Amino acid sequence: MVSMGRATGRALASERGGGVEQANNVEMSGPDSPAPRGADGTVWTFPILHYEAVQTLVESCEGSLKTQQDQVPSGSVLASYDQVKAYLLTDGTCKSGACHTELWLRTLGQHLEKLEATWAFCTGQSASSETHTLYQEATKLRKDVEKMSVFNTQNMRGVKEKLRYLKNRAESCRSIPKDFRGHHAQCGKGLITNISSPVVTKISPYGKSYISGSWGKDAQRNDSRTTDSYWVLALTTSNFWGNTLRLYPSYETFMASKDHHDRTFAASYRSKEAIEGPSAVLYGDAIYYHCYSSADVCRYDLNDKTVARVTLPGDGLGFKNKFTYCYYDCRPYTDVDLEADETGLWALYATLEGHGNLMVSRLAWDGRSLNITHTWETNVFKKAVSNAFMVCGVLYATRYADETREEVFYAFDTATGTDDNSLALPLEKLAKGVASLSYNPRDRQIYMYNDGYLLSYQAMF
Repeated sequence: MVSMGRATGRALASERGGGVEQANNVEMSGPDSPAPRGADGTVWTFPILHYEAVQTLVESCEGSLKTQQDQVPSGSVLASYDQVKAYLLTDGTCKSGACHTELWLRTLGQHLEKLEATWAFCTGQSASSETHTLYQEATKLRKDVEKMSVFNTQNMRGVKEKLRYLKNRAESCRSIPKDFRGHHAQCGKGLITNISSPVVTKISPYGKSYISGSWGKDAQRNDSRTTDSYWVLALTTSNFWGNTLRLYPSYETFMASKDHHDRTFAASYRSKEAIEGPSAVLYGDAIYYHCYSSADVCRYDLNDKTVARVTLPGDGLGFKNKFTYCYYDCRPYTDVDLEADETGLWALYATLEGHGNLMVSRLAWDGRSLNITHTWETNVFKKAVSNAFMVCGVLYATRYADETREEVFYAFDTATGTDDNSLALPLEKLAKGVASLSYNPRDRQIYMYNDGYLLSYQAMF
C-alpha cells in the first residue's frame, strides 16, 4: 500500500506540475505512522483543489440530470406517435440516446396490439385451456410494458424474448392443419439424430467455375404432377443471378449428364422474373425462387410459363446482401432461402423489424395465387448461420466448422415455437463454401451445392 501511495503521489505531483503550494498535506497512514514520502523525501500531498473542482462538476452534472429527468413526459408508454414525435423534436437530449427507452416501449406496444389481435382470432377459432393460458400471458406482458418507465438492457431482452415466444406460439396454433407434420413416419420421431457421409458426389454439369446455385430432385410427393426429375440451377451471371433451369428426366440421366432440357424462365438475368441468389426448389410443375432485386418469392409454372409472386412479410426485409448467410465468410445474395419438406414450402429470410434473426414463412399455392400463411421469428441471427434447411416443419441451421465440414447446430420447431441450440451434427463437404442446402421429403436426403460440387446426404431420425 505504501509503495502504491508513493507512485500515485508522484503521478499526481507530476500532473499538477509540482505545485505543492496548491495542496494540503494529508497523512495516508495510521496516526502513529509517519506520513508517506516520495523518492525525493517530500511528504505525499493530496490535490485538494483538483478534488473540489471535480466534486463541483459532479454536483453540477447531477443537477442537470435531475432537470432533464423532470422534463421526461410521464404517462402510458403507449402514448400516441404524435406525442412521442413532439417530444423528440423539442427535447435535445434524444440526440444522445436518452429517448431510446420511449421508442422501444412504443414499438413493443405495437407488437403487443398485433399479438392480442392474433390471440383473439386464435381463441375464437379453437378455444382451449392452452390458448386461454397464453392469452393471459400476453395480457400480463402488455401490463408489464405499460408499467415500465425505467428499465435496463437486460429487462428489454427478457421482454423481447417473451414476446417472440408468444408470437411463435400464436402462429403455431393459428389454423395449422391437423396433418401439419406430414404423413411420413419419421416426422413423429423427433429431430434428426445423424447425417450420413455423401451418398452422391458429382461436379456440376456447368463446371466447377460456377460456384453458386442449387440442385435436387422434384420435392413434391403423392401428387399426379410429381416426377422423378432431377434439376440444377446454376447462377451463370457473376455467380449471383440466373434465368435458366436444367432438367433431367431421371437419376441415371442426371449422373451421366445427358438428355437434359433447359428451361428459360426470364428474358434476361436482370429481368424482374430472374433469380437472385443460389436458393431454389422444384416442387411439382413449378420452380420457386427469390425474385431479382426484390422482397418477393417467385413461382414459375413449367407448363403455362407464367410467373406468380408474393412479397414476404416484415419491415426492412433483407435482400441485395443485407442479411446473407455468413458465419465466417458471407455468401453473396443468400438473403432469401426457399425450402420444401413434408409439410410444404418455406421461405427463410431476415428483417430489420426482426433484428436480423432468421424468419420462417410458410408458403401456399392455391392454384391461382401464391400466399404466405404463417410466419415465425427464430432466436438465431441470420449472419451467424452458414445455411439452413427444413425437415418436418423444423428449421435446421448450420455453421462453418472447417474447410471440410459444416455443423448443424440449431433447430427451431414451427409446431411448438421452440428452439434447440445444442445440436452438433457434422456435414462433410469437398470445398469450403456452401451455396445452398435443401431437404427432399421423398428420399429424405439433404442436397448441397458446394462450390461447384453437388453432394447429397441421408438424414436419419
